[in-house]
Formats: sequence, structure tokens, C-alpha cells
Amino acid sequence: MQDRTLIILKPDAMKRKLVGEIISRIEKKNLTIVRMDMRTLDKKTLDQHYDEHKGKPFYPSLVEFMSSGPVVVMEVQGRDAQSVMRNLMGKTDPITADPGTIRGDLGIDFTENLIHGSDSKLTADREIGIFFGA
Repeated sequence: MQDRTLIILKPDAMKRKLVGEIISRIEKKNLTIVRMDMRTLDKKTLDQHYDEHKGKPFYPSLVEFMSSGPVVVMEVQGRDAQSVMRNLMGKTDPITADPGTIRGDLGIDFTENLIHGSDSKLTADREIGIFFGA
């Protein structure tokens, strides 16, 4: 059985034209993109996705950023998909992210950090449901 995870290439990845490079890195790790869609996220979807962050001081700016332009949403499958993607993405803060990771090599800002990935199987199932309906 293949694990699955949800990946979002954030508006800054789109603006900086890094989508192709990031997808290439995902594929080079032998992960398979089984569903992919480009869309601009609305507040309702972001409220569902970031439910655990509602009420926190950074929440309004997070929603503003994530709805500021198109994103690429993907369901990615493969052996240990969540942990492979978490390692590939690197730490949230590009300053402390290891070289060789997406954020370590390409990231420039803590908030606008190029990519989101589910952190567990439970989260992946919930997030895939939000973005793809199953």
C-alpha cells in the first residue's frame, strides 16, 4: 500500500516560477503525483485547511498570503510519502533549513516558504478530502 500526502505549492512558488523545479524534486524521490490542480484558494477552503490556526495572531496574514494568487495542489503517493516529503521540504524557516531541501535551497522567507505538506496520515486524509473530495 502506498502512503499518500497533500502538497501545496504556495503563491510564492508560483510567482517565482519554481513549480517545475519543485515537481522535479518530488518525482526524483520516486513519488508519484496522482492528482494535481492549479487554483486560487478562497477563504472557506483556507478556513477548513488551517482550522487549528484560527484565532492565532498570524492567521489573517496567512489567509491573505495563501489567497493572494494561484497555488498548485497535489496528491502525492509513494513509500513513506509524508516523511519523504517532510524531509524533502526542509524546516519551515529557510534560514535553518538544510541545504539540499526545497526550503533550504529555494526559500527566502519564513511565512512565504514555497510549499506545504501534510504532517501525518490522518492530516493527509483530511487535507486530501478538503482539496479533492476523497
